[in-house]
Amino acid sequence: MNRCALMTGLSLTALFCISPASAGDNTRDSNWPQWRGPLANGVAPHGNPPVEWSETRNVQWKVALPGRGTSTPIVWENQVFILTAIPTGRKIEIKPDAVPPGPNAHMVDPASEAQRFTVMALDRATGKVRWQQTAREQVPHEGYHRDHGYASGSPVTDGKYLVAYFGSNGLFCYDLTGRLLWQKDLGRQRTRYGYGEGASPALHGHTVVILWDHEGEDFIVAFDVRDGKELWWQKRDEPTGWSTPLIIEHEGRWQVVANATNKARSYDLSTGELLWECGGQTLNAIPSPVAGLGLVFVTSGFRGNALYAMRPSSRGDIAGTPAVAWSKNKHTPYVPSPLLYGNLLYLPSGNNAVLSIIEASTGNPLVEAQRLEGLKGVYASPVGADNRVYLVGRDGGAVVLRKTDTLEVLARNRLEDGFDASPAIAGNQMFLRGRRSLYCLSAK
Repeated sequence: MNRCALMTGLSLTALFCISPASAGDNTRDSNWPQWRGPLANGVAPHGNPPVEWSETRNVQWKVALPGRGTSTPIVWENQVFILTAIPTGRKIEIKPDAVPPGPNAHMVDPASEAQRFTVMALDRATGKVRWQQTAREQVPHEGYHRDHGYASGSPVTDGKYLVAYFGSNGLFCYDLTGRLLWQKDLGRQRTRYGYGEGASPALHGHTVVILWDHEGEDFIVAFDVRDGKELWWQKRDEPTGWSTPLIIEHEGRWQVVANATNKARSYDLSTGELLWECGGQTLNAIPSPVAGLGLVFVTSGFRGNALYAMRPSSRGDIAGTPAVAWSKNKHTPYVPSPLLYGNLLYLPSGNNAVLSIIEASTGNPLVEAQRLEGLKGVYASPVGADNRVYLVGRDGGAVVLRKTDTLEVLARNRLEDGFDASPAIAGNQMFLRGRRSLYCLSAK
């Protein structure tokens, strides 16, 4: 049975279904099954994590993680799943073309060592490793931007299948005991300036969707999660992107919405048919779309600012038409994805500790570009639970806000790690993946 969110829309109410994993129930909504959570908008509908924490307060457990990764952990019942790339110590000679020329070549770590691309399952109550599988061990063909690494995409689960995606290093499907069911090699991406890869898979029902935008042949492809069979493949024309697709249902049709530099596009989930598209984004499209109130919100923020609220019932090229309900061209995020919480859209500005709050149904600005004291740089996307909004910073700081149309700070917190991965919330727990450790926060 599909679970549909009934929310206040542009007039009275708009029926709008969002399915980030599979047909929903309370079990899924009580977990964090994929990037951006059970509703694919950053909200944990049954979450109630602590408001205050420190290294000595409200930390249920803290475990050191092997290797490196910036993907968000996901949670299903008693397990926490996380991806990481673990250096093997087996060095190779760096080839002269291993670091593509670019303005920030000094920020790119070349591929100089074999990696174990690893899937880990931790016990939710204790943080102890329940199982760990090496999906693949190999020398990556390309390096990465020093701010992330080789494990930047988050896994996704529907409670039966666990899909782990390492980009050019493979797509893998496991059951929840760690048994490999199938795997795919999709080729090699050539990313802009060698910055690396970062998109996550999207899953609904039996269909898992992968977005493959790089400096070569681009495509979006769907597989059957049960056996890995290709369902459809659609050619695209985009520069490198890092956005995760969003799966929604509108007027009886399931759509896959993909953000990108040239155009945001929507595809029919069952066939791959292009339904609608809209230009106007900026370079280096990273934020994932969010949807609600009968609208899809797509944003980007590198060397410019763009935010579009689009009606998913549209067809064809909708740029400059009434199908675009409203748009903005300032104070949009570069790396973080927006949080849509009820009728409020929370947007960090660039990668800065600066926040805007917008009335999602109208585009009316409620808070514009206000600095958040206690944060220093933001890559992680904001999340929401129990009428609170959580933002964590790259230096270990965190700010908790009340969900309201003003900037009301409830708490400022700090841990001894830095956070580029976005938080995950399940029940009364929040999971924060730092550069060195994974924290489970819970009020005692």
